[in-house]
Amino acid sequence: MYTILTIIAAVLVVGLLAYLIVNKIPKGIRPIISILLWVLIAFLGYSIYTAIMAPIAFNKEKVKRYSKVIDNLKMIRDAELAHRQVTGVFTDKPGDLIKFIDTAKFAITETKNIVVQEQRGALSIDVEKRVVDTIGFKDVRADFAGRNYANMFDVPGTNAKFDLQTSTVEKVQGISASVFEAKVDKAIVLEGLNKDFIRQEKEALGGVDVRGEYITVGSLEDVKTGGNWPPSYDTAEDKDKEE
Repeated sequence: MYTILTIIAAVLVVGLLAYLIVNKIPKGIRPIISILLWVLIAFLGYSIYTAIMAPIAFNKEKVKRYSKVIDNLKMIRDAELAHRQVTGVFTDKPGDLIKFIDTAKFAITETKNIVVQEQRGALSIDVEKRVVDTIGFKDVRADFAGRNYANMFDVPGTNAKFDLQTSTVEKVQGISASVFEAKVDKAIVLEGLNKDFIRQEKEALGGVDVRGEYITVGSLEDVKTGGNWPPSYDTAEDKDKEE
């Protein structure tokens, strides 16, 4: 909108000055006015260029900042999923989650079918059953090799921390599930950029944009572990992890 208004204003100003030069200004001072007009045209041209390029530059910087933030949110998600796999629940304590990665182990299991005999009245019959055996353990930390998980709660480029919360929701009547949400306000991530563009970004409805006021992963209202960013920020591996 600002760009359109700038272009309209520039056209009107140049048109008015051209009319005055032709019809109202004495011939003796027309060369001076013409020089001033060219200066004004150059200024307006630069203003229009700046108005056009400003949102492009904002979006480029936004994607750069968002990508770093989303990478950390993906680490938090992966850590929470590992924590739930081992303990059965998510946690809202960042320090405990980092310590969990350093110390916890996944159980390596093997599932096999065995045949056992069961007594059914006077008869003994063979019944096939599925048995899960633990055959070893693997460090959770191995899944985070090469990733700076110790600082995953730091919002990149800022002094802020991600807000982490947990809760429970009822999946079906009488059965509750643990849920989590990690988020940061977009205004914190975009600090120092154009305030009007930041306001517009916080009103984004989705599509190719990150939806809403926050960059988030997980939810406190629903059983899901995906983020609110568009697919362009994800790899195929990331998409497979979302529920």
